[in-house]
Amino acid sequence: MSAVLEVEAVSKRFGGVAAVRDLSLRVEEGEILGLIGPNGAGKSTVFNLINGVYAPDRGRIVFRGTDITGAPPYRIARLGLARAHQIVQPLAGLSVLDNCTVGACFGREDLPLEEARAAAREVAAEVGLGTQIDMPAGQLTTAGKKRLELARALSARPHLLLLDEVLAGLNPSEVEQMIDIVRGIRKRGVAILIIEHVMRAIMSLSDRIVVLNLGSMLAQGSPSEVAADPQVITAYLGVAEPTQDAGHVS
Repeated sequence: MSAVLEVEAVSKRFGGVAAVRDLSLRVEEGEILGLIGPNGAGKSTVFNLINGVYAPDRGRIVFRGTDITGAPPYRIARLGLARAHQIVQPLAGLSVLDNCTVGACFGREDLPLEEARAAAREVAAEVGLGTQIDMPAGQLTTAGKKRLELARALSARPHLLLLDEVLAGLNPSEVEQMIDIVRGIRKRGVAILIIEHVMRAIMSLSDRIVVLNLGSMLAQGSPSEVAADPQVITAYLGVAEPTQDAGHVS
């Protein structure tokens, strides 16, 4: 199995705070890799480094054989890496269809408008928004906006999808529905790197899990291996020893 993403000894500081320290990880083709850790572990910073919001201070990031270290987000998106954000950011005045069309137009295949709209309709139906295709995005429920955030990213037809807490704020029934959607995305051959605090869900979804604490890798392995790791248990109980320059960058 070949890697779709390789993060190699990456570090990032913000002033005196070491947000990410010498982190290396791989996402394989077609894999779901979970990224977990306590608040302040550096998870969101890792996502921001991967999709070009921040440039690392050290190390490099390789996506499907191309060095994307420090590349701008729009270029990375064109290569086939998309992201669904924790805090949903729909284009509230536009319809569900138009929001998804934006993702298709600026995604990997650089689709012309009519083809982008067709792709958008397909993805909206896949995530359960087919009957709300003409609704203004701002009128969707919280669950609907979460689905729209996912659909807009998926409309870009990515090779790798970064999912940042797509289950946050959902009720148990909505969580189960979203889990099924994520599994369906993987069946399309899309690799997924997912941050999630709903442990039952991420343990069920992930092939492997990487655990961060204070910006460093604490553990990695199968969900069962990680769940039984004493260091992981200690970190989640909040009794891990802090380091001198530990910050609270999540």
